[in-house]
Amino acid sequence: MHLYLHIPFCKQACHYCDFHFSTNLSQKRPLVEAMVREIEQRHAYLPTNKLQTIYFGGGTPSLLTEAELDLLVNSIHQHFTLVDGFNGQPPEITLEANPDDLADPVRLAMLRRYANRLSIGIQTFDESTLRWMNRAHNANEAKLAVYRAREAGFDNLSIDLIYGVSDSIWSRDLEQALTLNVPHISAYNLTIEPDTAFGRWLAKGKLTAVDESLSARQFTQLSSTLVDAGYVHYEISNFAKPDQYAQHNSAYWQRRPYLGIGPSAHSYDGVSRQHNVANNSLYSKGINTGTTIAEREILTAADQVNEYLLTGLRTIWGCRLSELDAMLGESFLSKQAPTISKLQQTGWLICAENDLKLTESGKLFADRVASELFVE
Repeated sequence: MHLYLHIPFCKQACHYCDFHFSTNLSQKRPLVEAMVREIEQRHAYLPTNKLQTIYFGGGTPSLLTEAELDLLVNSIHQHFTLVDGFNGQPPEITLEANPDDLADPVRLAMLRRYANRLSIGIQTFDESTLRWMNRAHNANEAKLAVYRAREAGFDNLSIDLIYGVSDSIWSRDLEQALTLNVPHISAYNLTIEPDTAFGRWLAKGKLTAVDESLSARQFTQLSSTLVDAGYVHYEISNFAKPDQYAQHNSAYWQRRPYLGIGPSAHSYDGVSRQHNVANNSLYSKGINTGTTIAEREILTAADQVNEYLLTGLRTIWGCRLSELDAMLGESFLSKQAPTISKLQQTGWLICAENDLKLTESGKLFADRVASELFVE
């Protein structure tokens, strides 16, 4: 089983981000206390109390104080038992961090006591692009964060990068990432969402849309560069050294049950999805008064098949036809034979033995391939 905790606080708003967060850090302690109460109220949501992974996401979990982390972790240990994860690996406890929060070795040592994996939101090593994105750190802090994290004992490290800006910047970012030799790299195409600074600039004509051909070119460069350097391209946006896959995120892609705690957090129990209200005040009020803070959706057979296609095809494991058959109650291969044949002829899909997998060229069209295979 798996546990996600959403820490909805940031020092400032990045211009591209549409995740739920607040810059009012004075709310941090009372909201953490509400999250502790949610753990107490909902810990039985999962089929067992045994956790293989814990993920502190956000927002910016590295803003948490030692006392706040203590509250959360003590509650987790009170209600759950940590057990070995995939392939007998120790429980994975990931904490997302921004480079500017990792300058103090004392603070880093404190974070290491609560987590054994750090995911650092670097995004780019280019100074002007960091300012354009309104990131709180500078280029030098981005590089130093990795070295400092290693010195603090974080051998299991991941960095986040964003592509889609310019070819020259992207080439330098990849070169710097390889120099740092981190075991895991996540890379995402820059997307412009309406309710962000970039979205408002785009609407006013102050910003041009992301060039899709540039993004496709940079994705291809990303994949070939990292694979040549020994990374496994195990999910569309994720690359890892062998046996260094992100266990928690892999659980999402493989449809394993997880509990989400905090405002806007999602949960999945195998038959339904639940998402908490994306409002800190309403969330805290609901938790403290025992009123509903979440909406629940029962998944139909078609929902489960389509979600599996969306997530499974993004990975090197693909989708197992036997699992699709079990969800659907009939042969998926027979039902979707014409579409599968068309996608194979296009060169985007492989249907071999008991698996559906994307080809290298198909990875550029993952969502499109999945949607064409959707059932009703």
